[in-house]
Amino acid sequence: MPNKNRTGEGLLEPSLESGGARRSRSGREIEDVVEALQADPELRDSFSHWRRLPARPVQLEPFPSDLDSRLVDVLKRQGYEGLYGHQARAIRAALDGQDVLITTPTASGKTLAYTLPVMQRLLETNGRARSLWLFPTKALSQDQSKVFNARIEELGEDWHSYTYDGDTPPSVRRTLRERGQVILTNPWMLHQGILPNHSKWADLFANLSHVVIDEVHTLSGVFGSNVAGVLRRLRRIANHYGADPKFLLSSATLRDAQMHGALLAGREVTLIDEDASPSGERILGVYNPPMVNPVAGLRKNALEEARRIALTLVGPDHQSIFFCNRRTGVEVLTRYLKECAGRMGLDASEVRGYRGGYLPGLRREIENDLREGRVKVVVTTNALELGIDIGSLDVAVLVGYPGSQASFWQRIGRVGRRGKSSLGVMIARSDPIDQYLCAHPEYLFDAPRERLGVDPDNPVILSEQIKCAAFELPFRSEVDPQSGVEVVRDFGPSPHVVDILDYFTEESGFLLKSKNTWYFTQDAYPAGDVSLSGNEPDNVVIFDVESGNAIGEVDREGSITAVHQGAIYQVEGETWKVEKFDYENRRAYARKVDSDYFTDAHTEVEVRVLRFEEHQRRGLVDAPEEDFSIWHGEVHVTTLATLYKKIRFYTRENVGAEDIHLPPEELDTDSFVLTVSNESLARLLEGEDLLADRGATWHALGGLLKRVAPLFLRCKSADLGVSAQLASGHFHRPALFLFDRHHGGIGLVRLFFDAWDEVFRAAIDVLRHCECSYGCPACVGPPEESGPEGKRAVEILLEHFLTGERPLPVADLGPEDPTPNEEQDLGSDGR
Repeated sequence: MPNKNRTGEGLLEPSLESGGARRSRSGREIEDVVEALQADPELRDSFSHWRRLPARPVQLEPFPSDLDSRLVDVLKRQGYEGLYGHQARAIRAALDGQDVLITTPTASGKTLAYTLPVMQRLLETNGRARSLWLFPTKALSQDQSKVFNARIEELGEDWHSYTYDGDTPPSVRRTLRERGQVILTNPWMLHQGILPNHSKWADLFANLSHVVIDEVHTLSGVFGSNVAGVLRRLRRIANHYGADPKFLLSSATLRDAQMHGALLAGREVTLIDEDASPSGERILGVYNPPMVNPVAGLRKNALEEARRIALTLVGPDHQSIFFCNRRTGVEVLTRYLKECAGRMGLDASEVRGYRGGYLPGLRREIENDLREGRVKVVVTTNALELGIDIGSLDVAVLVGYPGSQASFWQRIGRVGRRGKSSLGVMIARSDPIDQYLCAHPEYLFDAPRERLGVDPDNPVILSEQIKCAAFELPFRSEVDPQSGVEVVRDFGPSPHVVDILDYFTEESGFLLKSKNTWYFTQDAYPAGDVSLSGNEPDNVVIFDVESGNAIGEVDREGSITAVHQGAIYQVEGETWKVEKFDYENRRAYARKVDSDYFTDAHTEVEVRVLRFEEHQRRGLVDAPEEDFSIWHGEVHVTTLATLYKKIRFYTRENVGAEDIHLPPEELDTDSFVLTVSNESLARLLEGEDLLADRGATWHALGGLLKRVAPLFLRCKSADLGVSAQLASGHFHRPALFLFDRHHGGIGLVRLFFDAWDEVFRAAIDVLRHCECSYGCPACVGPPEESGPEGKRAVEILLEHFLTGERPLPVADLGPEDPTPNEEQDLGSDGR
């Protein structure tokens, strides 16, 4: 078999194919780097875990017998002798007319698995079939377009394939609408550009054979729930034109993949999850920064350690990628690495930053320079986590755990993509999740544990999507013969669709009902006002005060902490000071400065209970106040940005703080609530000074649970908010609120309610493995925040919650079942 094919996927180097008996030069270079790390007396003892994943041989299967011979001939000319086993199984299922979800790692050839069924259908229909491909980013859709067009050219067919996004010229848009066989776009363009204008795309929908959706593990939370609603609208319109497209989905490995695929596709999917692709040897290391204060449990800063490790990892003969979890981290580390580029044998221009918020032209330039090898080091957020072709990287460094196993493997998978040996290093932060993984590295390598929060029937999300769908096509109902109830059958299983339509008719007035049909009556364009991410669709744009040019953008919610007046905004290590923030008009104005500090904003949160849906309590029904309870319900949250700190580069010294003057952000959402009686709390924390610091202990417990939760939920810590109330105005006893930071909630809290004991066990494990004496940022926070005995006090509470009698389910929260404060538990009608 040849060394490689024209698309860079599917084939491998002979040495690896034959079992890796000899190493390539790149493999030897990686071994040299690993040996240098393990020999360095200042670094080696901080690596808490090393793991080698051996090279994996290829498992080939013959081309499916019903695959068109013209496609087989093209593949053979490109050097294919067969297909990976998972590719062959996915293609056979798709050719049989099944909806397919393939979940295998990065660079395992998933693209070919969904490309061939589409091309087969085009050949069968002489080019009349149409397909729609959805990618999470514009860059990824443009990258995949190049690959697909190369295959069209090799096949010799006159087919049209192009990306459809905001940058597509009007002339090309017309061609795509009229005769574009393959439309590559993203969920936002489908939502706001294609579906509301479906009459212009009538030929596409009438002949739509396949819908391809890549990277479906990114479709979770508010975004994923909204996209599921957009796909309901897509199926509804396709059915209107007489088509019933099949779904071809691809993803990184995830938990409950089949259920996730079914939520998106609206029906059962065939799951392909056994990887048969070859892989070079992967060497993975977990680095825990050295302790600087054993009593306080303080470790060296992860960004500082990344700079130190880079002096050994980075070199002119290979390419490295550094992943940070925050935009600020990208800019700080980019600055650090540019300043020490000479010590790594590089020029400062060979080190680049890359993140969302950079203007499109700059991102394309960096991507191209990576492919061409002109960039040796790139520092990024999750913007380069997905499958954009940026060449063959060799070393990946994760500055902190990215929040999920899927993201961890996506980032590690960006290196060694051509069958070469590769190195991945995760630098732990002083964070409970990172420290848990240092103590339990097997978590990274086991089957995925995170639960995905996707809820397309969330009332807020469902209402918004129904509003958009009503503009596109009238809704029609029928009477269910069994129940005699009026139902709408073409928009998912929710029983509330009719109620929502009636509400829009009677209260909002933009629908008109005639017999069993609802018609849209307004000139408004509802999709333009509905954001898939749950935030307002208008981002805040940052302008250079002097030139008037745009230098970046940030989402509205994040703007109150990122571009408030006085904030330091960073682009590739350059610092800009925000002089004015026009909150109402979504514009910030900044001046380029030479700053030796960056800024970190703080917020305050107030939570008010609206109603409860579920409740478990410990003890007898006639003693509801005794011990602890857990609740799931709806709350109103007010978030106010209060002040920002100025943090010195390198030393991280706090050099000042100033107030922020901006209006509060408000939302109604779901919350998990833990309450405990004052008597139980006093009994558990009696003696010494534990009880005196019970307020700090309660806050510390909330912070720990919030930061551990992403181990079991497919979310980031920032997706959950926390409010710890020692004397709750609603419960009249200590209450701990963990709430979904998305309007209406998207199922995260429901998952937390189901998995609370798993989260609590992980939290207590973090405490027991933490090397500090009294508390630190890696567990409950420093003693000045959690109290002198905060670590021990939180452990006592967790142990009690886990080892005591399990809470009894309460089926009814009606009037005969006392609530802590009935006059406030009014529900949606009494807000």
